[in-house]
Amino acid sequence: MTGGCKGCSATVHVTREQVDRLLDAMNGKGFDFVRDALYARRLAACRSCASLEYETTCMHCGCLVEVRAKLDGKDCPHPAGSRWSGAGSG
Repeated sequence: MTGGCKGCSATVHVTREQVDRLLDAMNGKGFDFVRDALYARRLAACRSCASLEYETTCMHCGCLVEVRAKLDGKDCPHPAGSRWSGAGSG
C-alpha cells in the first residue's frame, strides 16, 4: 500500500459485500446510473490506475471507485486528466 489516500488510512478497507450493499441501497433513490458497458470500462481504467488504493479507493478524491464509476455525471478526478476520457459512452 502506498498510503496518502485523501480522507482515509491504512485501517480503512471496504469489502465487496459492502460495496454491493451500498450500490443496492442507492438504486431507486434518484441516482442516475451509467449503463453496464460504460461502468465496466470506467472500472477497468480505475483498476489500472496507480492511484487506486485498497482495490476500492481513489487516492485523489477518497471515493469508492465502484460507486463513482456507476454514477452518471461523475468523472475521474485524476489531476493529470480523466482516465475515463477514453471510456466512451455506453
